[in-house]
Amino acid sequence: MPCIAALCEPEEVDLEGSPLGLVRQDFSIEAWESGSRPQGLFSWWRTTVAPPGGKRRLLVDDEALLDLFDRLAEDDDARRQAFRWVLGLILVRKKLLRLEGTSPTEEGTLFMLRRRGSDPELPPIQMLDPELSEDDARAIADELGEIMADEDAGA
Repeated sequence: MPCIAALCEPEEVDLEGSPLGLVRQDFSIEAWESGSRPQGLFSWWRTTVAPPGGKRRLLVDDEALLDLFDRLAEDDDARRQAFRWVLGLILVRKKLLRLEGTSPTEEGTLFMLRRRGSDPELPPIQMLDPELSEDDARAIADELGEIMADEDAGA
């Protein structure tokens, strides 16, 4: 069933259980097109959810992942920069981004990335290594999997 998946700021102040500090909410196409929007909307994409009891699948297209990666670059929140790091590594693995080099800085190691097929004259995309622990990286990867997987529509 088609729906809109939205990432938004949670209404509660307690974000301890969310490494990213964003939550996913699903909306029916009809609700979305009639103007229903969550408070604190950060990003959204069209997706398809399995019927109740059906198998969950990853249903975020590559452009939506790249858009989320770009949007996270504008956010100074440490949790979201850590999330961007894990997402960036996934995009490199999917060969949507290519590693061009690294550079040490006072803040840490800066990775220089380029989108597949982009103009080589453009400056590379910069991504700072947040030096995550293995447990933190796993928690963020798990949350990314939850965000990207289909589930029953919430609206």
